[in-house]
Amino acid sequence: MTMPTGRRERKKAATRQKIADAALRLFMERGYDAVGIRDVAAEADVAVTTVFAHFAGKEALVFDQDENFEQRLVQAVRGRAPHEPLMPALRREIHALVRHCTSEDAAPLWRMIDEVPALRAYEESMRLRHARALATALTAHFGLPPETTACRAIARFAIDAFSLARESTDPEATVDEVFEMIEAAWETAAPALVRPAAGGRRGSALQTPSR
Repeated sequence: MTMPTGRRERKKAATRQKIADAALRLFMERGYDAVGIRDVAAEADVAVTTVFAHFAGKEALVFDQDENFEQRLVQAVRGRAPHEPLMPALRREIHALVRHCTSEDAAPLWRMIDEVPALRAYEESMRLRHARALATALTAHFGLPPETTACRAIARFAIDAFSLARESTDPEATVDEVFEMIEAAWETAAPALVRPAAGGRRGSALQTPSR
């Protein structure tokens, strides 16, 4: 995620981070259900309206990296180097996100998420939203109709790779295993979806390295 450059943007980002840090601190100390928005506002020394200006609700305080993760997934499609194949770029980004979420520091947070039904439901809706954003990036990048099933399916599988890896005893291997299946499916679907002129960037970007 691009860091804010303007003074106002930096100040907003700092306030948002202060609120998120305060919320996490309270959730870890008291438990998620025992903490309210007013408690978070008081801990962060901001008004309740300021909390809601940065976060849609209490659940969103737990997933403060939501927007960043979504942007990184989209950027893996749109921002990769010329002629870089799609699937390795997407696999690399999923690996990075998994490493972040399976670090030792993140373990208490994920235990809390797994124990609170409202947080599990929010995470599921977040995953679906990320999959839609990724599918939109895929179809837009390759000039395909928004409803293209192959792109929607690939996006869902990629997000599922993250979820399965987070629950696995070997997250890195799980991502690789799922992406072996994703790449095989994409190699089958891509030629029928996109047929650019010979030598065009889109064709090379669709390819995956031979194994």
